Amino acid sequence: MIIDKPNTKQEVLEAVVVRFAGDSGDGMQLTGTQFSDTSAMFGNDVATFPNYPAEIRAPQGSLYGVSGFQVHIGSIEISTPGDNVDLLVAMNPAGLKTNLHAVKPGHTIIVDTDAFNKKNLEKAQYESNPLEDGSLENYRVIEVTMTSLTKEALKDVEGLDNKSILRSKNMFALGMVYWMYDRSTDYTIDFFNKKFKSKPQIIEANTKVLNAGYYFAETIELIPNAYTIAPAKMSPGTYRIIMGNTATAWGFLAAAEKTGLELFLGSYPITPASDILHELAKHKHFGVKTLQAEDEIAGITSAIGASFAGDLAITTTSGPGLALKGEALGLAMMIELPLVVVNVQRGGPSTGLPTKTEQSDLLQAMYGRNGESPVIVIAASTPGNCFNFAYEAAKLTLEHMTPVVLLSDGYIANGSAPWKIQTVDAMPDIKPNIIKQATENWHPYDRDEDTLARNWAIPGTPGLEHRVGGLEKDRVTGNVSYAPENHEYMTKIRAEKIKRVQNYIPDLTTEFADTGEVLVVGWGGTYGSLHSAVKQMHEEGYSNIGFAHFNYINPMPKNTEDVLSKFKKIIVCELNSGQFVKILKANFSGFDISQYNKIQGLPFGNNELIQKFKQLL
Repeated sequence: MIIDKPNTKQEVLEAVVVRFAGDSGDGMQLTGTQFSDTSAMFGNDVATFPNYPAEIRAPQGSLYGVSGFQVHIGSIEISTPGDNVDLLVAMNPAGLKTNLHAVKPGHTIIVDTDAFNKKNLEKAQYESNPLEDGSLENYRVIEVTMTSLTKEALKDVEGLDNKSILRSKNMFALGMVYWMYDRSTDYTIDFFNKKFKSKPQIIEANTKVLNAGYYFAETIELIPNAYTIAPAKMSPGTYRIIMGNTATAWGFLAAAEKTGLELFLGSYPITPASDILHELAKHKHFGVKTLQAEDEIAGITSAIGASFAGDLAITTTSGPGLALKGEALGLAMMIELPLVVVNVQRGGPSTGLPTKTEQSDLLQAMYGRNGESPVIVIAASTPGNCFNFAYEAAKLTLEHMTPVVLLSDGYIANGSAPWKIQTVDAMPDIKPNIIKQATENWHPYDRDEDTLARNWAIPGTPGLEHRVGGLEKDRVTGNVSYAPENHEYMTKIRAEKIKRVQNYIPDLTTEFADTGEVLVVGWGGTYGSLHSAVKQMHEEGYSNIGFAHFNYINPMPKNTEDVLSKFKKIIVCELNSGQFVKILKANFSGFDISQYNKIQGLPFGNNELIQKFKQLL
């Protein structure tokens, strides 16, 4: 419902950053998702950053129990969820205290004053009420008795208990924000009707509160004007907003459809990878088989069994689970079967920071197995291209008959962005190395001359009976062999097979400059932050800085050394202590390579990156 604002002055903005913050039970993730989905439907470019506690239900009102959702929308290209916040919606004192630092001076904060009572102020470790002590004088604070107004809006709705009423107050905040940024409420009301179709009282309650917040914002004088953000200019096509984990699941679905293979996922739930399991479990009608295993080891070994039987087999996990899967991953490498291991990285070590992002599993993915155990390692870099790299992981594993580790991270897995829907027909062909019938001199370890991939003999095919297992294989027959020369040969051939993947992946490219003073290097989920920072520097006149981002890590593109040689200085930016920089230095000597690292469970911010890059220049 678009409501005319005849007496309202509207200011046109290119972009805006909004953050919703409150208790983990306040519905901030849903509120942020609805605002971002509505903005995407309007045509804005969107990037999101959910940030929530590890506890299922942290103590109400506590600082470490704050759940937040940041949305960056614009009529221009949006690569990150944004640094500084234009509007903060704080549902309680803890939400205000933990997020105030991000709000730009002079910009807006909406607070639920009903939550600023003595008990909540003490939980948030406030000595005085910030709404009264002058500490917020540099901001435009809009004080709203949100809880009371929600109760008033629902006083005539029968059958709602107090808990259900209070859970609706996030929609009051959302209604206010919709009015401030000229958003329609239609999409969210339609969402209510579909999600709660068997609960008409819930539909009525949320719709009433949403509209109450909208009309409240329209009438109060504390909000002098509304803003509008025009649709972004995007290439023609049909778009939907998609989360990285969902995109990953769909990429595997597309690969299974393209190859005609059945898709098998053996997985143990772990944050932040569980949503891939949840999504694939919905698609049994596509022939998807999902197994929620009893532990991480069962998850990967069931996938190895499915691969042996001829399925496109995957397993999903995060850092602690990848450690447990290491032995079985070495087994898949030894047998030379196709298998994709998705590692959605999170803060570590050990249990670490389960709901925060990090890039600290790279060395584990590269070397975390006993013996000489090279596997293909690739990394997605945006929520949308999680689809492409899931598809690419399936293509590489099926065509090269070796495991692939696909790295994602909590930032892009839980983040969302507009994604242009693709057709399976338009995707690259995948040619599994399956042998359909036995020839006179067939052996299980006969290899393709170009890729060195062994053939894939599906059990039950007459004449293709063979052995598999973790003991070293004879180079031809696949029988157990302890011959020293054979072991050395097989070790080298497995390594050479990975190296030859270079012939089947794209070259490394640079953005903004092909040569210059400084080359910014990143990999995986840091793409948006690094791209945005280097782009801003070029807009400021710094034309001698370039940007190269790695999605293929083992092996790296063939032209990597040539790209590095065209810049005087190289700076590698990672959300870890410097893992990719170690790999670069080990493979390429003679370059001036420095590093910039952040290990806070948060993505890079534009300002910190630009400051560092300017120091180098």
